[in-house]
Amino acid sequence: SLQYLSIPVYTIFKNLTIILIAYGEVIWFDCSISRLTMTSFLLMVFSSIIAALSDSSSAVVKSSSITFDIGYLWMAFNCISSAAFVLTMRRRIRSTNFKDFDTVYYNNLLSIPLLMTMSLMVEDWSEKNFEKNLPEDIRTTLITAILFSGISAFGISYTSAWCVRVTSSTTYSMVGALNKLPVAASGMIFFGDPITTGNVSAIFVGFVAGILYSIAKTEQQKPIKPSVYIPISNKELPQTTTNDNNTTEIQSNLLNNDDDHRVIKIEDNNLSEKM
Repeated sequence: SLQYLSIPVYTIFKNLTIILIAYGEVIWFDCSISRLTMTSFLLMVFSSIIAALSDSSSAVVKSSSITFDIGYLWMAFNCISSAAFVLTMRRRIRSTNFKDFDTVYYNNLLSIPLLMTMSLMVEDWSEKNFEKNLPEDIRTTLITAILFSGISAFGISYTSAWCVRVTSSTTYSMVGALNKLPVAASGMIFFGDPITTGNVSAIFVGFVAGILYSIAKTEQQKPIKPSVYIPISNKELPQTTTNDNNTTEIQSNLLNNDDDHRVIKIEDNNLSEKM
């Protein structure tokens, strides 16, 4: 999709994936989406739209309409597959009681056959190509960088599995969208990226979306106080039934702290309570 679409447009669709994942959790895990949570999602998408409008490269479409449609087709497939992966991973973790290391192990184990097959089919494994991409003078540096990249990838995979296990797929995706904001801000502060009204507004709206989402999740985690019904007059007692021995028995379920059921017997106009 990045071959045909600009990065801002790509980011907009990736943030739309958060909403797709949230509704996937509603279907699969019986979760609920509050209004404040949905507002934070829409603000995150709005932040991406502001960034796209402020990007001069997104205003010009250099490709033909067919190529443009292909880009959106690849983007739709990317969003659906990303949402399916995150939701399926959480479902597997819950059903099999996987630990974080187990999730990392099986995720990477399943990807090895596909990556190896595509590498053998597409890439050039000749000695000449090896010498070209790994020159002898910088070979040690490149191998060290590759090892560091692999260790970092393990850390990302492990923390991702931990985040999905202890929180939710939606929170994991929201954090993934929010971590782009400090990168964008640091680019303007330290690396000389252009500071425009659109870029600053996009970052600000994105941070507001993150704050709203945090507030929404905090409100959802608050325990709901149970309501206690206490009758205040005899009129609220249930109707009585009389048997042949002129014994009147009233059965009522009164809620107390231990959820006990009390049976009240009235016999010869004398009230006795049986616990």
